[in-house]
Amino acid sequence: MKKYFGMILYLIGIVFLMGCGGQEKAETQPQKPSIVVTYSVLGSVVKELVGDQFDVQVIIPNGLDVHEWEPSAKDVESIMHASFIVENGLNLESGLSKTLAQASTSGVKIFTASKYIQVRHVGEGEGIPSDDPDQQIGAEDPHLWLDPLAVKTIAEELAKVISKEFKVDLSARSVVLSQKLTVLDSSIRGQVAGLPVENRKLVTGHESLGYFAEAYHFKLVGAIIPSITTQAEVSASELAALKSLIVANKVKVVFTEIGTPAKVAEALAKEANVKAVAIHTHLLPEDGSYFTMMNNLSTTITESLK
Repeated sequence: MKKYFGMILYLIGIVFLMGCGGQEKAETQPQKPSIVVTYSVLGSVVKELVGDQFDVQVIIPNGLDVHEWEPSAKDVESIMHASFIVENGLNLESGLSKTLAQASTSGVKIFTASKYIQVRHVGEGEGIPSDDPDQQIGAEDPHLWLDPLAVKTIAEELAKVISKEFKVDLSARSVVLSQKLTVLDSSIRGQVAGLPVENRKLVTGHESLGYFAEAYHFKLVGAIIPSITTQAEVSASELAALKSLIVANKVKVVFTEIGTPAKVAEALAKEANVKAVAIHTHLLPEDGSYFTMMNNLSTTITESLK
């Protein structure tokens, strides 16, 4: 009996030592640098670029209005302790502006995507006349991710900055991502090529499709919320003006998005005798892919306007 009892103690000791060894190994495993990205669409591109070499955390949850979102105490902590931050800029993440400024002051490196592209500005005749400063002619448009070639430029520059900052080689992943973005752009151009020029007229929930329209030769006729942000409110007189524009331009569809008042969009479409179709310009699909989102967006737009 003593012999068996001794063997049991011996086996327990081995298991204990193995457990301690495994724990020690886990504790000594190096932690990945953390990259915090402000919103989901940009986060999808960053994840594709860096792979599993970094811990990528998206702050603004997918599907929430980027323009109106406010951070929690946990979000603030994540930003302040990040190894690196990727933001859009152009006041898109207005609710995060103070926290991002604090992080920058404390020494956290911030990559601002909009600094690496030719920023689009609101042009003559776009949207409805409005007193909102974001809608004034010359205002900067933050919705840069809706042009895949702009995203390509951003991703290539981001790869250089991260590689230098963390002494890693992202060149191979950068090349693959650039190729995929070029293919995506070509695919969208192919879809649009089958759409008559006279049908390429866009009325949207808010002024979000400027980069898309500029890249693929659409005309921006107007928006339900006459502002580049969704924080502006729409008036009866502005809706009447938009209805007139829809009729005068023979627009076929009113596209609605996150932040668009659904009842207002449906009423406008009914009065103007056109369809109301939902699109996703800020929301990633179930697979979390920017490429799927853009393909879905271009397919919905082109199919609806035929």
